[in-house]
Amino acid sequence: MATNKILYVCQEISPYLPETEFSKLSLEMARQMQERGCEVRTFMPRYGCINERRNQLHEVIRLSGMNLIINDNDHQLIIKVASIPAARLQVYFIDNDDYFSRRAVLQNEDGEMFEDNDDRAIFFARGMLETVKKLRWSPTIVHCHGWFSAIVPMYLKKVFYDDPLFRDVKIVLSLSDDKFDTLLNAEFKQKLEGEGILDSNMKILEEPSYQNLYRFVMDYADGVVVTSPNADAEIVEYAKQCGKKVLDYVEGDETEVYDNYKRFYDEL
Repeated sequence: MATNKILYVCQEISPYLPETEFSKLSLEMARQMQERGCEVRTFMPRYGCINERRNQLHEVIRLSGMNLIINDNDHQLIIKVASIPAARLQVYFIDNDDYFSRRAVLQNEDGEMFEDNDDRAIFFARGMLETVKKLRWSPTIVHCHGWFSAIVPMYLKKVFYDDPLFRDVKIVLSLSDDKFDTLLNAEFKQKLEGEGILDSNMKILEEPSYQNLYRFVMDYADGVVVTSPNADAEIVEYAKQCGKKVLDYVEGDETEVYDNYKRFYDEL
């Protein structure tokens, strides 16, 4: 069997952000699959709270410098990279001064979602895929971990669908404990349409809630992994009703858990 080449698109990764069930799993998924013989690339946003000096981030000049137009404005794409020696992993960071210089992740100090999180997610998705193209690396699996990465499947199926690098890719969604209770920007659907993402089912995004985002993006997924006991039960059930291949959450021996992940990827 050919080696799986897995692209992990992550909202958070430990140790760059505080260790939570969510950020630790992003690290462990990539590390464990690499140890099982998979070829792995990992991306996350370069949030302003990440200490670049302590974590030894440095810019990759040959990958940086492209401008992306988001919501009619030019935004420079900056690519940085760092290594996690203990995990023998390299992580690529998508950076931009307008979207990621603030010293916070997705919420302000009052716990409110940033109003431009939709623009930030669009920039992250496009910037990441453009960078993978520059790397000339063709993944067999793209695994999106966290709602902030959930736009990526839409781009793969609607914008980059004719690119040979992504033509045969299988898309996996994590369902995690990352639900938000407010709505994304009211113009989210229009912005995606402006990006070339056109789909008759997009009407659901006129109310851009967490659940509606996942209901919509589920159409583009080949598999769903439930990574938390606190994942949204309605969305888990929706994935099963859609006939998606679902790996349910199971607590147990770490080796067994990641062997199950590997088997799940191989069967897609």
